[in-house]
Amino acid sequence: MSLFLVLIYIFALTERTKGGKPMTCSQLVSLMNSDQAVLVDVRAANDFQAGHVHGAINIPHTKIATRLSEIEKHREKVIVLTDQMGQHAGGVGKAMTKQGYTVRRLSGGMSEWRQQNMPVVQGQKK
Repeated sequence: MSLFLVLIYIFALTERTKGGKPMTCSQLVSLMNSDQAVLVDVRAANDFQAGHVHGAINIPHTKIATRLSEIEKHREKVIVLTDQMGQHAGGVGKAMTKQGYTVRRLSGGMSEWRQQNMPVVQGQKK
């Protein structure tokens, strides 16, 4: 029984990282400040407009397949995905990894960003 649980844990851990390794808020700031990363916020447009990380690009998780071309110019950078709490970033990350992107996920999403009192801006980023 315990071997079975260990195998499930290993499988879950492997599946989780396929959507991109998690990164902290401070790691994201460092990568974005050095122009090595682009943040893609996969929340719905109204959630994004209510508050997001400065410089983030909004592509809702339900539209990623049809709007992936919008970030093609950033292919050489690390694509960091965020959502509200991590519920959609993993699935989007898996799809983007299959397309050849280097993907990471903001650990805890925008909830963690706000909890750490990091700055947010309002309105739509084009």
